[in-house]
Amino acid sequence: MEWMLFNGWDSLLRTLMVGGLAYVTLVVLLRVSGKRTLSKMNAFDLIVTVALGSTLATVLLTKDIALADGALAFSLLIGLQFIVTWSSVRVRWIRRLATGEPRMLLYRGEVLRAALRHAPVTEDEVRAAVRSSGIDSLSKVHAVVLETDGSFSVVRPDEGAGGSSLAGVRGLEDRREPAEPAAQGRSPGR
Repeated sequence: MEWMLFNGWDSLLRTLMVGGLAYVTLVVLLRVSGKRTLSKMNAFDLIVTVALGSTLATVLLTKDIALADGALAFSLLIGLQFIVTWSSVRVRWIRRLATGEPRMLLYRGEVLRAALRHAPVTEDEVRAAVRSSGIDSLSKVHAVVLETDGSFSVVRPDEGAGGSSLAGVRGLEDRREPAEPAAQGRSPGR
């Protein structure tokens, strides 16, 4: 078995030059693509990030791949991410496909076990999220939401809150209390 500890100065020089140029190219493309590319990651963003890293490693270490090929691959991945992001802002089903939906895990102190199984998240993780928010009891929590990036949002009860921050959260529609009965068709003067 032959160990390759040194493949020659040409190989090292190529790795230094192509690596530096590929790095600069990737940074420039990420800066041009906007902050969305570098924001908190959901599953779609993670895939693009891993693909970018894999492409960078391939460009660095594979002699048969030119820097121009790598730059095109970077541009393609970032361009596809831009298209999906642009589309997801405008089309709800694309947004749900690309990023998923936030999911209600606890509502008004009640742990939603079916939602935990579907997520999958443990009750201990929900309790840890509540504790890290400085709350000592689940009964003092209005809601815990599993966000599309995998983080937990703990919503405290607030008088007069209209629940607008929970709009679009999967599971909320089943949890709303019925509206107060209106005057049931009678005018106040009757």
